[in-house]
Amino acid sequence: MGWDKGWDNNFEELLREYLPFLSADEPLEADTDLRAVGLDSLGVVELLGSLEQSYDVRFVDEALSLDTFATPAVLWEQIGKMSEAANR
Repeated sequence: MGWDKGWDNNFEELLREYLPFLSADEPLEADTDLRAVGLDSLGVVELLGSLEQSYDVRFVDEALSLDTFATPAVLWEQIGKMSEAANR
């Protein structure tokens, strides 16, 4: 789990909390369709808050789209971009 896919274990643990259709023994792949494994609009809002708190970032308006929450890889990339911007 985690770094071998490009993200840390905390990210995967947080994300899995909002994916009710992904079993604990099923791998979370970079291209997993998050909506297909149960991420709904309420889950997105709650996940957003958890990620902002855990990674000390703020999702800007441009990042608040379904595309951002499409796959773990896209979401992790967005967190990285926001983290870099915050540290400038």
